[in-house]
Amino acid sequence: MKKYLLILLVSTALIGCKKDVPKNDNLNVVTTTSMITDLVKNIGGEYINVQGLMGSGVDPHLYKASEGDVSKLVNADIIFYNGLHLEGKLVEVFEKMGSATKTPIALADEIDTTTLIGSDYFASNYDPHVWFNIEYFKQFATKITLVLSEKNPENAKKFIENEKQYLAKLDSLQNNVKAIIETLPVEKRILVTAHDAFNYFGKNYGFEVVGLQGLSTATEAGVKDVQKLAAFIIEKNVKAIFVESSVPKRTIEALEAAVKSKGHDVKIGGTLFSDALGNAGTVEGTYIGMFEYNVNTIVNALK
Repeated sequence: MKKYLLILLVSTALIGCKKDVPKNDNLNVVTTTSMITDLVKNIGGEYINVQGLMGSGVDPHLYKASEGDVSKLVNADIIFYNGLHLEGKLVEVFEKMGSATKTPIALADEIDTTTLIGSDYFASNYDPHVWFNIEYFKQFATKITLVLSEKNPENAKKFIENEKQYLAKLDSLQNNVKAIIETLPVEKRILVTAHDAFNYFGKNYGFEVVGLQGLSTATEAGVKDVQKLAAFIIEKNVKAIFVESSVPKRTIEALEAAVKSKGHDVKIGGTLFSDALGNAGTVEGTYIGMFEYNVNTIVNALK
């Protein structure tokens, strides 16, 4: 039944009017997560129209395509998405799109799989939160530049120049992040969050990362999970735990209560942006701003 409804939705969009297509001669690009949307805007600039499906606070693990989303996807010249099953409920839509005149581009396909973090519990067998490795995000930028240049060769020089400038900003981000983290003693680098979104961050910067939920927020944390993590926090003398903007905070609040019920003091150190950026127009509404905000929040709370 679900597959029938999906086919019907895609078919309706295919024969429908192009009301979701911006009225100019620019390339029409559709993106999934807000991180990818921000990256594509930085490289494409004024020469493309970008429509992001997922805004601030949206959980890509649970996101379902609306009829309007399918219409945008059908009418797009290019579709960029993360891949590695991050956008799990959009996969069937992408498969249908692949049989049309375009193939959606999974940016994570650019990454050497031997460098990815595996998982016994997630469908892709790899952790999909690859944007927390800045080097991977640079690979995303290069792929986007290549695709835009192939589709719009007359503006290829502009895309390449924009990529060069953005890569320089990512280099600066790496230096800034490293400097901030070096102020935090190694023994205090234990990051407890709502779900396992920060493993690549932990791997790069020497943090032990523990999520209450698994790699996908589609899995629910039970009482045993809360009690087990509470015992870990007490054993390691962790001073702060973190909420995530795209995950309901009740699970972390339950964890905080469980720890305090055992006589240990722990606080919620702030809200981190994991699967989505902050609100548009804010510092956290950009990839670079989000990354720096997260690092400052983590380090200040754990010091």
